[in-house]
Amino acid sequence: MNKKLKLVVMALCVAPAAMAQQTDSLGYSGIQEEQAFTFTEAQLGEDDDMSANVTITGSNSNVYASQVGFLYSPMRFRYRAFNQKYNDIYINGVQMNDLETGQFRYSLVGGLNQQTRGVENALPFEDNHFGMSGMAGSNNYNFRPSAFATGQRITLTGANRNYTLRGMYTYNSGIQENGWAFSANLTYRWANMNTAYVDGTFYNSLSYFFGAEKFINDQHHLSLVTWGNPTERASQGAATDEMYWLANDRYYNPYWGYQGGHKRNSRVVNDFAPTALMTWDWKINDQMKLVTTLTGRYSMYKSTKLNYNNSDNPHPNYWKNLPSSYFDVWDEGDVLNRTEALASDWLRAKNLLSGHQRDRQIDFDRLYQANKNASMQGADAMYFIQAKHNNNLNISMSSNLNVDLNKDQHLTVGFQLATNKGMHYQTMDDLMGATIFHNINTYALGNFSMLDAQVQYDANKPNGEVREGDKFGYDYNLLVDKASVWATYAANVGNTHAFVSGRIGGVEMQRDGKMRNGMFLDNSYGKSKTAHFLEGGGKMGAVVNLGNGHTLSGGFGVEVRAPQAQAAFVAPEMNNDFVVDLKNEKNYSTELSYQFRTSWLKANVMVYGAYVDDATEWQNFYFDDINSFSYVSMTGMSKEYYGVEWGLNFKLTDALNFKTIGTVSEARNTNNARVWYMSSTKGTFNDGNENAPEIVYNKDMREASTPLTAISAILSYHASGWFIDLNCNWYDRIYLSYSPSFRYGSTLAARQKVEGNVYDDDNNVKKSALAQAKGHGGFMLDASIGKSLYLKHGRSMSINLMITNLLNNQNIVTGGYEQSRSDYTASGNVRAYKFSKNPFKYYAYGINGMLNIAYKF
Repeated sequence: MNKKLKLVVMALCVAPAAMAQQTDSLGYSGIQEEQAFTFTEAQLGEDDDMSANVTITGSNSNVYASQVGFLYSPMRFRYRAFNQKYNDIYINGVQMNDLETGQFRYSLVGGLNQQTRGVENALPFEDNHFGMSGMAGSNNYNFRPSAFATGQRITLTGANRNYTLRGMYTYNSGIQENGWAFSANLTYRWANMNTAYVDGTFYNSLSYFFGAEKFINDQHHLSLVTWGNPTERASQGAATDEMYWLANDRYYNPYWGYQGGHKRNSRVVNDFAPTALMTWDWKINDQMKLVTTLTGRYSMYKSTKLNYNNSDNPHPNYWKNLPSSYFDVWDEGDVLNRTEALASDWLRAKNLLSGHQRDRQIDFDRLYQANKNASMQGADAMYFIQAKHNNNLNISMSSNLNVDLNKDQHLTVGFQLATNKGMHYQTMDDLMGATIFHNINTYALGNFSMLDAQVQYDANKPNGEVREGDKFGYDYNLLVDKASVWATYAANVGNTHAFVSGRIGGVEMQRDGKMRNGMFLDNSYGKSKTAHFLEGGGKMGAVVNLGNGHTLSGGFGVEVRAPQAQAAFVAPEMNNDFVVDLKNEKNYSTELSYQFRTSWLKANVMVYGAYVDDATEWQNFYFDDINSFSYVSMTGMSKEYYGVEWGLNFKLTDALNFKTIGTVSEARNTNNARVWYMSSTKGTFNDGNENAPEIVYNKDMREASTPLTAISAILSYHASGWFIDLNCNWYDRIYLSYSPSFRYGSTLAARQKVEGNVYDDDNNVKKSALAQAKGHGGFMLDASIGKSLYLKHGRSMSINLMITNLLNNQNIVTGGYEQSRSDYTASGNVRAYKFSKNPFKYYAYGINGMLNIAYKF
């Protein structure tokens, strides 16, 4: 799992759902529900150490897809458990997914509730006018000022989530007599450390949107919009159940502490991605339209972290500080780690960490004093705050031509060009009272002398002094260029609507090192070779109207995707090497759906399957067995996804509906991958050899941090302007991100020597030795009540109160990850502390709510 959690925001309006009749191309009537999204960073977002992106889906006719994104957002639900890179996001027809990761960061449109209302949704086997739909569906947001509802809107929100208060003002002129349309939005979201749901966090975010559109004549109109979302937020860290127990708090946050009597968080994210987008709409004639969009974006992402040098780990939840590091609480047969003296140490540590809150948080005052003492002796900082920067300059252009060949046939063709420069580097954010630091790999000093070039992070500037704001450790750019063309042909033949789509493109990627790393003097500075990949694929699907409300649909797709640049280099912070055996990823997907509609029932039942082959994944973490930080690449991975989804909406009365939606799915690896990892302190690679390659036994590992089973029963009352909803949700089969190093072939052999019970009598690895950690599921009750008031002169007001987790169930795990350290020391001694028994977890928020008041005039 990629250990860079990305900020994700998508807050679409909390105002109550509105119902509108529509008729689709096959002639049957449906109901479109305008969902009231209330995503927050905690629900959607991530932390810096794990990837848990949600997938936002939508549909005008599918009961399940129209509600699942909003309903399951507190669980960070991902559609069909797919990685979010398979969900394609467009704005005005140009794709906005990040070129390095393939994912779309919803912080890009955070706070733009009204602007993100207008969206064209396409499920995996639905055709559209903006691209070949992704394996997890596609969304195209319409950011043209003329598309927004005319008028002004003021929204005030109070909540006890990541942010406490939100104020929003929106202005849309509509199309004026002179052919101009203007739009503007300002949103501010705020919480301090005393009001945010998680202790030690805060939130400050200002979102803006400005747009102008000119209708030159009946054929041409141009729009130019710009938006951004400068945000500063303090992060929440995961913890083990032991630490949650000691703190008596499911939301214990190890990232903050006290400095001079005031709270300070060590993990602060600054995120800002100003974007400009220009669209030219050309109505060539009544049957033909061309849409061309050019966009530019400069995203700045900075995340700080407390680190240490030639000193003890300063984090209060460091495993050596915990009671179970002294006394083995798991194995009654471990006589060496279960003595009376160790039991006394356990009790002492337990009393300390379960006592005053200050004793289980970071002691910044102590760290500052240690640094001052070190400075007096001329030594480097012992503790410091570093900042990782992931900035991107992206320019993209798309052009899509839509042609009505006749009343029953439609053709769409288009192309997209994109280039991205990803700037990745580390800076010294705060020396914490120290005066100096040097750009030296101190972790490698045990293997090399101080005079050896190998210990230099930048041999071009040996022993470089690092002041606050200076770069150190690593500095490199990733350069990615992408071009693609696509086409979709759709036709109505009798009672059948069918389509076929195709796409072909090319991707090239390259690393450009800005520091000459001492471990790789000839292979780290300057540009690497350029990797080229040809990608593409095709899809076909059909919808058959069987009459009397019965509809059958299905499709099949094949796609070849270039690997993501983020995972293409084995150790991008150190050298230019591409991952060994880097290949295109092959995807196969299919779906069969049945739909039934009458005046009293809307029903959808879907079965789906997908297979991914030759996938590549990349991680970095500390690996005990080599006593070093390691960069890890897993190649040749195969995955399968399959399941059933359903959505049923029963109309009990004109005002009362009962719905049930749900999914029971599987998402797992189907083979053991080859692993290639590098030691950051030696610069050596470990991959076995061709005759006996290093294998990670990750077969049957499940996709993590999303419930594979989710079932809901919903009661909705909508009448006379009132909207009352009660949602009963059940979540189960929530897996945590697995540790590859725990499952290396070499690690299993070492575990067998120390612990035994890894292999069976036939020398096969036991399933119990590979079991993946799981999180606890459970029941969550959500409720909302709202009222719409229609005032004089076309004005209106809406009031909505939404409460999530009404029963305050704090035992549901939303995600987490296994630890990547071993239960034994490098010398082969069994530790009292069991990393394998102590995964890090996040728990769903207890009872939380949001009150939203909107006035439109």
